[in-house]
Amino acid sequence: MKKLFAAFSFSVLLFSCGGNKEELIVKTEKISGAELKSTFKVWGNCETCKDAIENSLRVEGITTANWNVETKLISVSYDTTKINLDKIEQKIAAVGYDNVKYKGDDVAYENLPQCCKYDRK
Repeated sequence: MKKLFAAFSFSVLLFSCGGNKEELIVKTEKISGAELKSTFKVWGNCETCKDAIENSLRVEGITTANWNVETKLISVSYDTTKINLDKIEQKIAAVGYDNVKYKGDDVAYENLPQCCKYDRK
């Protein structure tokens, strides 16, 4: 029982520290069969960011990717037999955009257009 309480306390602490709780939320829902839809935060500023973020996910296994400029949330539908959420988050980070789990690649971030340079976390 003590171990369970300690694990629960640690998870509450983990998700309570470091700013806005909404930034840490990843929502995933089953669409059908092996297809899931995940929604999570990706930092960026503009339509140029939107194009770069969504284009980074034009790979096998991803059926849709839509990043909202105002909310900074991306919704991605994907086939879990071909790609997983971790790889999706890594692909976004590789083109310079921070997300819930990964910091964007520093070199890629520096090469972004000026309008795309957001305040990094």
